[in-house]
Amino acid sequence: MKITGVEISVFESERGSRTFDLGLLPGMGRDRWIHEGPVHSPGHFQVMHVMTDDGVEGLCDVPRYTAPMSGDALEQLRRLVVGEAPLYRELLYQKLHTGTRWVYFHPGWAGTFDNCLWDIVGKAAGLPVHAIIGRVRDSAPAYMNIGGPTKELAAEDAVRAVNAGFPAVKDHFYHPVDENIRWLHAVREAIGPDIDAMHDPVALYSFEQAVRVGHALEELNYRWMEEPLPERHLSKMKALCDTLDIPILAPETMMNDVDLSAQWLIAGATDIVRANARHGTTPVLKLAHLAELHGTSIELNSIGGLGGLVHAHLLVSVPNTTYYEYFGGEYEQASREFGLTNPIVPSGGRIAPPDGPGWGAEWDLDYFESKRVAKI
Repeated sequence: MKITGVEISVFESERGSRTFDLGLLPGMGRDRWIHEGPVHSPGHFQVMHVMTDDGVEGLCDVPRYTAPMSGDALEQLRRLVVGEAPLYRELLYQKLHTGTRWVYFHPGWAGTFDNCLWDIVGKAAGLPVHAIIGRVRDSAPAYMNIGGPTKELAAEDAVRAVNAGFPAVKDHFYHPVDENIRWLHAVREAIGPDIDAMHDPVALYSFEQAVRVGHALEELNYRWMEEPLPERHLSKMKALCDTLDIPILAPETMMNDVDLSAQWLIAGATDIVRANARHGTTPVLKLAHLAELHGTSIELNSIGGLGGLVHAHLLVSVPNTTYYEYFGGEYEQASREFGLTNPIVPSGGRIAPPDGPGWGAEWDLDYFESKRVAKI
């Protein structure tokens, strides 16, 4: 089997683009700019097709809310992979990964192509991706991202998630330190001691502020603190990991670079490593094995592609991971806009992948064709 072509279908969406304002957060003791918005506007999104001479085709969407694949990048990819054997997935990964510096693209630029290769190998074998990797569980729990304009409403949102069956919740509270600690207490009091809770301030704190919040989280028995500092500050991140008992989860800002993420873990600058398979399933598995050998876990950010299907396969196949990150239907609805009919929807707070070949994606092809505005 040989790769005969790589194409991208382009779709229009009323919410295909988003922009933000930035405002200063008062009471932080230093300038801290945070986003305000977002503002959604019409834009485009993409689905990649990798075709073969056997008629097996791999599909995966190019991640929304990141830069779409440019025409130059697509031409570069074609030059490197057309005529190659798609079942030589590791060879193609090594070629694209180690050669990234020499074609002058950012790390992880070919992640969608890697996901298409996993779809091809599964379809060629007649097996789901989770069966090819090796399954370790039937389903995986999900956590709900919660929030609200007041701490009372945020706590109510957390209770709604628990009542819907979610065994864990995560906040994105962007307030000065004392106010954030009050909100964290409100959530824990509302959901009780038996529900996992995680705090994600998105690089909001200084080192000293992160230590204060971290100790509060330890008293409240939170599961992890995510991206508390700007992750480029490796020495501060390491000092924070050494100071606190609560695990630190990072580096989300730089998780497109699997080698850099590995170095963060090796250096002790994170306790748990972050990853997203939009940068490729193959590097996520490599990082998961590294984390396993270091006695820690890997946690997957967002849905990873195809309305959650990609991460669902990984979550039942990687032993050292815990939760699917759920946003309340935003991404599953977005995937339906290009004809995917079986995005991941938690049931009772749990998710599981389909058993169809490859990623098991099911398509309304008539709708897919009617919504496509271009193919490049």
